[in-house]
Amino acid sequence: MKKVVLVLAIFSGIFFFAQKAKAYDSPNYSINIPENWRSTNDSEIINIFPTNEIGAITISEYHDLNLPKGEMKKFILALYKSDDPENKVKENKGKKGYTEYFYEYFDEKEKLFWITRAFQKEKDLYLVTINCGQKFWNGNYMTLFKETFNSFKIKK
Repeated sequence: MKKVVLVLAIFSGIFFFAQKAKAYDSPNYSINIPENWRSTNDSEIINIFPTNEIGAITISEYHDLNLPKGEMKKFILALYKSDDPENKVKENKGKKGYTEYFYEYFDEKEKLFWITRAFQKEKDLYLVTINCGQKFWNGNYMTLFKETFNSFKIKK
């Protein structure tokens, strides 16, 4: 009987503390946003962030962009003015014909963690980034940022 009560207590605790999320739907993609986080649309650049603004997830989409696939890794490194070699940007064949790029960068000067996922197919590009202050990049915030970031889905 004690084991049953213990198991029920653990599951109810997990259920109680689990973060609820709401979906942000655009015509071309969706992403789950944790409850109590905010989102803004600044000239079609979407920013998603906790109310204390210790970091953000930013989504921007580009269509009719003439960026050759061979230049994509250089483009991502240039976003951060990074001296990292191109092989630090990971490339995978993604779903729906998109090539997915992944890059992690730590800005020593600003003490910010940056994680970037880019999805490119022909002249379409979706750029999804996390930026978060170093002192907050741990525990619950890191988990929430990554769960939200990984929930990004292209619809078409």
